Amino acid sequence: MQEPVPAPDLGGVRPSLVQLTHLIYALHAIAVVVGVTSAATVAGGFVFGLPSLLAVFLNYLKRGDVAGTWLESHFSWQIRTFWFTALWLVVYGLLIVTIVGIPLAWMLIAVLGFWVGYRVVRGWVALGGVRPVG
Repeated sequence: MQEPVPAPDLGGVRPSLVQLTHLIYALHAIAVVVGVTSAATVAGGFVFGLPSLLAVFLNYLKRGDVAGTWLESHFSWQIRTFWFTALWLVVYGLLIVTIVGIPLAWMLIAVLGFWVGYRVVRGWVALGGVRPVG
């Protein structure tokens, strides 16, 4: 007979909040995959895609529930990733409308796509390890 695997210590956090945080990372990951597999860019799919918009909505909706816990770092990480990506997309938009800035804009959008993917993976791995991110 197998011994039951003990549940990880969640540091006083409700398991439903950990599951919600996994769901939010999954939504962001779906947006990244859509950006990679479609005509959209990763950053564009991340900021304008329905999965990430829903994820950020959930972040703001449940932010108070995780305040003062190790999950707060994940919510801040996800929100900052979204808004910094949006900011850099504005910079990309300003560069792409100039002839001189087009090569720089394409480099920026590629780096931004990798950065978004890295942030999603790094945060989700930290969550799986039951530790704060950042």
